[in-house]
Amino acid sequence: MIRVAMLSFWHVHAKDYLRQATNNPGTELVAVWDEEPDRGKAKAAEIGVDFVSDLDTLLARDDVDAVICDTPTNLHRDVLVKAAKAGKHIFTEKVLAPTLAEANEILAAVDEAGVVLTLSLPRLYDPYTQTIDEVIASGRLGQLTLARVRLSHGGALANWLPDHFYVKEQTLGGALIDLGCHPMYLASRFLGGLPDTVSATYGYVTNREVEDTAVAVLSYPNGAIGLAEAGFVNKANPFEIEIHGTEGSLFFGTPEAKLMVRGAGDDEFTEVPIGDRLPMAFDQWVKAVEGGGKTDENVAHGLSLTKLMDASNRSAASGQAITVADLPA
Repeated sequence: MIRVAMLSFWHVHAKDYLRQATNNPGTELVAVWDEEPDRGKAKAAEIGVDFVSDLDTLLARDDVDAVICDTPTNLHRDVLVKAAKAGKHIFTEKVLAPTLAEANEILAAVDEAGVVLTLSLPRLYDPYTQTIDEVIASGRLGQLTLARVRLSHGGALANWLPDHFYVKEQTLGGALIDLGCHPMYLASRFLGGLPDTVSATYGYVTNREVEDTAVAVLSYPNGAIGLAEAGFVNKANPFEIEIHGTEGSLFFGTPEAKLMVRGAGDDEFTEVPIGDRLPMAFDQWVKAVEGGGKTDENVAHGLSLTKLMDASNRSAASGQAITVADLPA
């Protein structure tokens, strides 16, 4: 049994990971720490486990094997490095860190300690992603020329996101670093990896401290373009994927959750059945910890995601395209 501590309930998805940890037969919740003590005490009492006010004290406990990190983004590096050095396996909310330099510090500590790190990148494992990968690999679309992925909701209009999601000091970004993570790692995955350059534009429709609508353009050496779009200001925007190539095109979620493809030799679009999903990232983490394995592919995607977010923030701030290979490491 993997004995797990929850590190913070800052993120809106902390409740989801709490549920997964409670329902997984391989994990047992034993303690809570939170940078907001009152919130942590309330959650610990609700769960029926210890609240530990000092992070170092919690990480020194012999009855804690692993941690689930849902702290503010600006605390990720310090908290995750401490957890790794304490020998605790780590499951964390995306992004791993806001900059490549901080992400590399975390990964160095994880490698030195030999613990298992896994990020929540759920749409990597959804069934439509697996089926789209198969369509691309089949060659039906030819050479890919554009991949566009959009994820948006109306949280900033309806005010159901917590207020701290708009505090730049904690989040280090808005719509793109939160929702935009998913379009970013999917667009880059479909196009085969990291682009040469990233150009990003942020909008501030509700006049908050962080962007509530954003677009990042990923430019590849073969001429292909990736578009990652995200927003907190769209009430009726479905999750959308469109991929175009020299021989065909693919659409998903516009507006129905159907996968439509017109490829080489096709006269019209036809629906492609969506296959099975892969295990959730949390379940992969538990299996790796239990079996002494790693989740290297997940971590590689997480590192690439940090590079793309780091480049996007620098681009939006400077008004210039950022070369990914030139990011400070």
